[in-house]
Amino acid sequence: MSKSLVDLISILDLEPLEENLFRGNSPKTSWQRVFGGQVIGQAMVAACRTVEGRLPHSLHCYFILPGDPAIPIVYEVERLRDGKSYSTRRVTAIQHGRAIFSTMVSFHVDEEGAFDHQDPMPDVPPPESLSPEEFARQPTFKEMPEFIRRYYESDPPIELRPVEFSRYLGEKIGDGRTHVWIRAAAKLPDDPALHMCALAYASDFALLDAVMARYGRTLFDKRMMAASLDHAMWFHRPFRADEWLLYAQDSPSAQSGRGLARGLIFKRDGMLVASVAQEGSLRERR
Repeated sequence: MSKSLVDLISILDLEPLEENLFRGNSPKTSWQRVFGGQVIGQAMVAACRTVEGRLPHSLHCYFILPGDPAIPIVYEVERLRDGKSYSTRRVTAIQHGRAIFSTMVSFHVDEEGAFDHQDPMPDVPPPESLSPEEFARQPTFKEMPEFIRRYYESDPPIELRPVEFSRYLGEKIGDGRTHVWIRAAAKLPDDPALHMCALAYASDFALLDAVMARYGRTLFDKRMMAASLDHAMWFHRPFRADEWLLYAQDSPSAQSGRGLARGLIFKRDGMLVASVAQEGSLRERR
């Protein structure tokens, strides 16, 4: 079993403490705060543990305080509703006796609908042409920011293959539209809920960076202070998180120290499987 799979499974595997109460741990990293996607994914796992026979279709989250990666996070689930077609759960993440994160997760029984449409998938290069080996062979690779090179040289639980990688060298994306291929780094068990939780975890990677793409900058610019404020996600169609998915991102607005980013996630065959929206606090250091 690969280290990446062990990491992702262990991150999303919560310890039951009591009915509706779970505990999650953070991986050992150099990060000074908990990665937002980790809290989203773990909270979603906690919600899924209290629902049978239906899968999540949406979640709406608020980040309240930075998470401390040195101590476990306790997740408290409130069972708000169990109707004929929908179930609703509220999950609060707690550290040091205080709420650091809150989310509502809605579940829906599988049913046939009268309407079925979607936006088309953008035409971008396939992930094979953007492999780490190809990326490292680029003449500009050595000029890439250290965090980019370090990511490609590590063994992360989520593989990222950005399409517009020249933006990490300062190139501005005029319309702000960026694309990145994502997938879990190793094969996951055949559990649809786990794949949804894994994609929720991955959905927080690089999304706010779409705001910075218009300016030829990144969130990892040392001049920037960035933090996620809220995150929403809708699941549309079945998928596997361990197969390549295209994350098409854009940012329609930035103002007043905040930026809004959106994302559509597609399977390789063009099927739209999820939509994401996130607002973040974006400030320059003075």
